[in-house]
Amino acid sequence: MIRKENIKEKKLYFDNELTDLKESLVKMSNLVEKAINMAIKSLVEQNLDLAAKVIENDDVIDKMELDIEEQCLQMIALRHPIAKNLRIIGCGLKTISDLERVADHAVNIARASQYLSTKPLVKPLIDIPRMAEISQNMLKDGLDAYFKGDVELAKEVWLRDKTVDNLNKQIFRELLTFMMEDPHTISRAIHLIFVSDNIERIADHATNLAERVVYIVNGERINKYFKNNETQNIKNFKIN
Repeated sequence: MIRKENIKEKKLYFDNELTDLKESLVKMSNLVEKAINMAIKSLVEQNLDLAAKVIENDDVIDKMELDIEEQCLQMIALRHPIAKNLRIIGCGLKTISDLERVADHAVNIARASQYLSTKPLVKPLIDIPRMAEISQNMLKDGLDAYFKGDVELAKEVWLRDKTVDNLNKQIFRELLTFMMEDPHTISRAIHLIFVSDNIERIADHATNLAERVVYIVNGERINKYFKNNETQNIKNFKIN
């Protein structure tokens, strides 16, 4: 009887720790999404103050990554999780790495914005904000899919990555044409290419989140799952 009670207590304690982990990930995710929004807005509005805030707040996100990493490692060391629980924690470690890198990309965009804000635009910003919106929505939906265990939403995020890749190539070709026609635009155009590349990398990190949803749910990689299990119904997981 005592043994059964101890097992129940340990399970309850572990479930609470998983809930705490989810809450930590949600807080970090919110900060990262805010950083991207501010970075893109600083570029479009040529707002130096917003760009400075993105750069300043990056240290907070870096610290959160270290804190959550420690949280995950302690859970592995003390609770010895197996199967799905181990996948949840292991993917949590990878997720914070992705989120931290997304925040770094936001900082890169903000720094480019600081330079571009003092210069006339090479061309009206149309494709870059469009590309940024798609990438931001991918990240938001990727995080939603991750927290809810929504395989179908994860698939949608994964498939959207091609659109961002194509836009990135299109932006590069257009800016290359501007540089060839007018060498005075080279520095500004290169900064915009740099911004476009960072936005494309944000979309890549969103697809990483989507891939982990399938892995957590059934232990399979996303390519294999979507190739061999298009019509298979999978019971969704939830971190709760």
